[in-house]
Amino acid sequence: MTNTARVAAISAIADLPYPDCTVDTTLVTTELFGCNVFGPSEMQARLPKAIFKSLSKTISTGAKLDPSAADVVAEAMKSWAIERGATHYAHVFYPLTGSTAEKHDSFMDPDGKGGLVAEFAGKTLIQGEPDASSFPNGGIRATFEARGYTAWDVTSPAYLLENANGVTLCIPTAFVSWTGEALDKKTPVLRSMQALNKQAQRLLALFGNETSDFIAANAGPEQEYFLIDSNFYYARQDLMGCGRTLFGAASPKGQQFDDHYFGAIPARVLAYMHEIDHQLFKLGVPVKTRHNEVAPGQFEIAPMFESANVGTDHQQLLMYVLKSVAKKHGFECLMHEKPFAGINGSGKHVNWSMGSAQAGNLMDPGETPHDNAQFLVACAAVVRAVHVHGGLLRAVVASASNDHRLGANEAPPAILSVYLGDQLGDVFDQLKGSGAKTSKKRGTLKIGADVLPELPKDAGDRNRTSPFAFVGNRFEFRAVGSSQSIAGPLVALNTVVADSLDVLVTEIEDLIAKKKTLIQAVQIVLKRVATEHADVIFNGDGYSQAWHDEAAKRGLKNLRSTPDCLGELIEKPVVDVFKKHKVLSKRELESRYEVYVEQYNNTVLVEAKTVVEMAKTQIYPAAMRYAGELVATVTGLELLGVARATDTVTTVGDLAVGLMREIAALEKLLDTHHAKPITEAKHLQAKVLPKMLEIRAIADELEGLVADDLWPLPTYQEMLFIK
Repeated sequence: MTNTARVAAISAIADLPYPDCTVDTTLVTTELFGCNVFGPSEMQARLPKAIFKSLSKTISTGAKLDPSAADVVAEAMKSWAIERGATHYAHVFYPLTGSTAEKHDSFMDPDGKGGLVAEFAGKTLIQGEPDASSFPNGGIRATFEARGYTAWDVTSPAYLLENANGVTLCIPTAFVSWTGEALDKKTPVLRSMQALNKQAQRLLALFGNETSDFIAANAGPEQEYFLIDSNFYYARQDLMGCGRTLFGAASPKGQQFDDHYFGAIPARVLAYMHEIDHQLFKLGVPVKTRHNEVAPGQFEIAPMFESANVGTDHQQLLMYVLKSVAKKHGFECLMHEKPFAGINGSGKHVNWSMGSAQAGNLMDPGETPHDNAQFLVACAAVVRAVHVHGGLLRAVVASASNDHRLGANEAPPAILSVYLGDQLGDVFDQLKGSGAKTSKKRGTLKIGADVLPELPKDAGDRNRTSPFAFVGNRFEFRAVGSSQSIAGPLVALNTVVADSLDVLVTEIEDLIAKKKTLIQAVQIVLKRVATEHADVIFNGDGYSQAWHDEAAKRGLKNLRSTPDCLGELIEKPVVDVFKKHKVLSKRELESRYEVYVEQYNNTVLVEAKTVVEMAKTQIYPAAMRYAGELVATVTGLELLGVARATDTVTTVGDLAVGLMREIAALEKLLDTHHAKPITEAKHLQAKVLPKMLEIRAIADELEGLVADDLWPLPTYQEMLFIK
């Protein structure tokens, strides 16, 4: 029996024509960018001057929205959308699932005369009412307490989402319960940005740099992903249901030649990337970079910096576009952190800074960071925040999928440390003594060939093994997983940095009140931070066992799995800091803890049940058919007087029996349940996942023995290399 699914999949891919251009190339980028966005230029053209000024003030300074403007804005937004072909509008929000949610309503209402009239009032723009109990909420909303509200976020522009059959006006919103508690990812982002702005303004005022601008957290997330042909995807139950391969022997060729990274982009993939850029530009997403990543079949796209709130919304939109456009090109876009064992997984490196157009980037050290006191206080606040709240920052990147990636060769370890680089690290070392007096210079790199130019050389190298690294004028949070919303990491980072700024600025103010000069007070505070929080600074190899041993001596937490670290969300210091800055209440934090534990449990249970089903219905039958063919062949050879050759028969038979024995053991483990969800999570992590790996090891060995025409699953070599 030949496995026709695999043969048909390969044939279908081989017969694909050269990819045609599917985008309108007559539009230049400047005309294309933001054409489907109800942004500042569109608002200015359509709104009365006073209304536009009011909205602009809310967006740029964080001032309260004037409710009286809503009707005027709604009418202008409706007219713009209908002119562009929109028939429906949707309040888009981001529940605790980490995905995007939306409810579509038509603009059209009966006019009472047998016809229709387009309606869209200000109250409709401002508020919607989806069912709050049907989304994960950690007990905040029960089934009999279903009311929830969406609230228009004026700081994130509305946009038009096009498909083949129509256009929808999408309005970014927050999602809260009837009792006012956050049920979503956006609300805490906005609260945390407000908290950060408040404390950053205090820092600026300390140095006489007062500004009316809102000091925003800025984010630039780099998105890694895999592309495989959809013919292979639909032939693999594990990829469809779990997002990763639960079985699969390593391909003879993987990434050992380092030939995929930054290599020439395959023509079919490049056609897909062209359309991705086209669609995202229309939606106002400032994507900048695209390239092959390290693993075969892996790629990356990265946008420019934006306000953290808008960047978070755009990141969700980017993931949607990546997946939807992939289907048009016959691909499936995989965003699981580890879809293939043995090769690099995918992350979402979140570049973070804070600043405004007027104040500039507060994380820019300048040419001489040693005498940039404002920057040093801001940077010291970040270092202190990571040291004090490392457990929290580990928890907000925790998931069943990211557990497979953190600590592997392409990802930072689970130990939260800060990489400052040579220049800034040297400055912080000086701060421990009598103060920073010098900064290492950038210098010039001479390549040695006259035809090549001399290059300006950075004052420090980069460190890809650090989970939280300073990279010139921003910090890069490298531990975030590719499938995750960046909202959680940003909320945590904004809040703990706001708290550290509060602590440091208050201490400086107190010292000034005691007759210290500003510079004296700053030096005292910086020396304390550089001394007390030096343990979190590490510029070496984060993968080495020596660092793990050293980190333990320094008292840094090494929370290796999701069940180990989710409890950090409800530790008293975390609850206190979120309450202090009015970002999340104790109940809101507890709800997130419960939701994330449940998500972990459900993820592992689905994977385990998929392992059982695939092993029983696909892998075991393939092994037994092959064993049967071998027995028949051996018997025929004996009739011909040829010596018996039964080693392979015995090996395949023993592995098949062992496979079913381990499946029975896994099923027994799955029948064991615990009342407390976190206890269940620890059982799944300690018992079920290792058993799944044991079953996989047997199945992968069988893959190397069973005749290729009988093996039912597309192989790693096929999925990763056939494009």
